[in-house]
Amino acid sequence: MVERKNGIMENFLQFTLLVVINLFVGSMVGIERTILPLLGEKQFGLASTSAALSFIISFGFSKAIVNYFAGQIADRFGRKRVLLIGWAIGLFVPILTIYAHAWWVIVFANILLGINQGLTWSMTVNMKIDIAKANQRGTAVGLNEFAGYSGVAMMAAVSGFMASRYSLSPEPFYVGIGIAMVGMLLSLIVKDTEQHLKTQVQDHGSAMPDRSLSSREIFRLTSWKDPTLSSASFSGLSTNLKDGMAWGLFPLYFSTVGLSVSEIGAIVAIYPAAWGFFQLFTGALSDKIGRKKLVTYGMWVQAFSLWFLLVVNHFSLWVLGAIFLGLGTAMVYPTLQAVIGDVASPNWRASSMGVYRFWRDSGYAFGALAAGVIADVVGVTWSIGIVALFPFLAGVYSHVRMDETLKKP
Repeated sequence: MVERKNGIMENFLQFTLLVVINLFVGSMVGIERTILPLLGEKQFGLASTSAALSFIISFGFSKAIVNYFAGQIADRFGRKRVLLIGWAIGLFVPILTIYAHAWWVIVFANILLGINQGLTWSMTVNMKIDIAKANQRGTAVGLNEFAGYSGVAMMAAVSGFMASRYSLSPEPFYVGIGIAMVGMLLSLIVKDTEQHLKTQVQDHGSAMPDRSLSSREIFRLTSWKDPTLSSASFSGLSTNLKDGMAWGLFPLYFSTVGLSVSEIGAIVAIYPAAWGFFQLFTGALSDKIGRKKLVTYGMWVQAFSLWFLLVVNHFSLWVLGAIFLGLGTAMVYPTLQAVIGDVASPNWRASSMGVYRFWRDSGYAFGALAAGVIADVVGVTWSIGIVALFPFLAGVYSHVRMDETLKKP
C-alpha cells in the first residue's frame, strides 16, 4: 500500500466527509433531547423523575461500555468496519421508538442508541486524529465535535417544532430513520485511515513510552495512574454527568416555570448549538495556547452557568445561560480528547481514547441517576444546583494534577 501523507488539508475531502458523517451521528441523539423526557411524563405517565430518566441511564451505560471496547476493536480490525456496524444498529432506534407500547421498549431503544453512538462517534474522532498532524489534533477534534453537536442542536430544535406542530411521536422519529440511512451510505464511501495511522506509528512524539501495553495497563493509566490522563477522564465524566442531568431535567425544569414546548425546545437546542459552534474555535485555540487552561476554566464556566440558570427568571437570560453552558463545554470537549492524543502512543491511542470515553460517557448515566434521585427527594432545582458541584471540583482537580501536553515546535 502507498503511504499516505497526514494533515487536514492534505486529506481535505476525506476529512470533510468524516465531519459530515458526524453531523448525522449527533442528529440521532438530537431527536430525543426535547421529546423523550416529555414523552415519558405525558404519554407513558411516569410520575417519578428517576424513572423518567431511565432512558438516559441505559443510553449512558451502553455508550460508555461500547466506547471502551470500540477502541480495542478498532485497533485490531479497522475504523471503517466498526463505523458501519454502528450505523446498522442505529437504524433500529427510531423504529423501536415509533412502535413502543411500553416504557421498557424506549429504554431498550436507548441501549441501542448508546451502542450506535459509542461505535460511530468513537470512530469519527479516531479517524480524524489518525489523519491530522500532531499540532492539528485540537482542530480535528473541534471540527468533529462541532459537527456532532450541531446535529444534536439542529434535531433538538426540529423535533421540538414537529412535536408542537404534530405530536411527540411518531412524526419526529420518521426523520431518524432517514438520518440513519444517510449516515450508513456516507460511511460506505469514506476510506479507512489505516495507512495514516501507520505513518504516525513510524514518526510519533507521544509522552508515554512506545511499547506494547495490555488492556489492563491502558485502563489503569487512563483511569488513575497517569496524572494527566486520569485528570482528563475525571473532567470528561463530570462534563457528561452535567449533560446527563441537563438532558433529563432541563425540559422538566423549564416546563415548571411555564415555558411552552417550543420555547423549551429552543433552550434545549441553544445549549448544544453553542457547544458545537464554539468548538470551531476552542479546539484550534488549544493547539495555540495549550490544553490545561481551557480544561480548567471550561469546567468552572460549566458550573457557574448552571447556577446562573437557577437564579434568573426570564427567557432571554435562560438563553444566555444556555449559551455560556455550551461555551464551557466547548472549552473542554475537544481539548480533553486532544490531551489523550498528545499523551498516548499511536499504537494504543484508540484504546486509551476508549477508556477515556468510557468514563466520560458513563457520566450520562451517573448524571441522570443522581439527578433523578435528588430531584425525587428535594426537587428539580436543588438537583441541578448540586450536580453543578461536579464540574467545579473537576476544574480544581485538573488545575492541580494535569500537565500541559501540547508540545511547542
